[in-house]
Amino acid sequence: MNRVNADELDWEGTDRGESVGWRRKRLAAAADGEDLGCSLYELPAGKRAWPYHYHAGNAEAIYVLSGEGTLRHADGTSPLRAGDYVSLPPGEDGAHRVVNDSEGALRYLAVSTMREPEVLVYPDSDKVGAMAGAPPGDGDERDVDAYFRRGDAVDYWEGEEE
Repeated sequence: MNRVNADELDWEGTDRGESVGWRRKRLAAAADGEDLGCSLYELPAGKRAWPYHYHAGNAEAIYVLSGEGTLRHADGTSPLRAGDYVSLPPGEDGAHRVVNDSEGALRYLAVSTMREPEVLVYPDSDKVGAMAGAPPGDGDERDVDAYFRRGDAVDYWEGEEE
């Protein structure tokens, strides 16, 4: 058994301009978790988390610890508040983005399976991402970590000897 206390971990930050930014603590990684990932997120007022996306191979879940916000999902948007648990399956039905449109901080746990390789889809920008060598959220170096617009796709045989 490996145990970690969130109060003993440092926050990692991401800031992408005026509307995107968060802090997180990688709980599962700190406890040497392999099959199940878990991070504590804090979204400041007015900020959004990761771009709207879904995973082809991994399920995720969100549990709101404190604060309020909005979850954008495949069927539209829904309010989020403390105590809410949201299950996000792999595929289009699990597409999501967390938005803090409240006046205070929004804290939540994000839990996910850690299967790899993984393909992510970003419907708003029509991109796909491919990663292998380390599961999503793990933080380890990957053999493959690339993102492409779907329009850049080529035929399987392009550039290959026939």
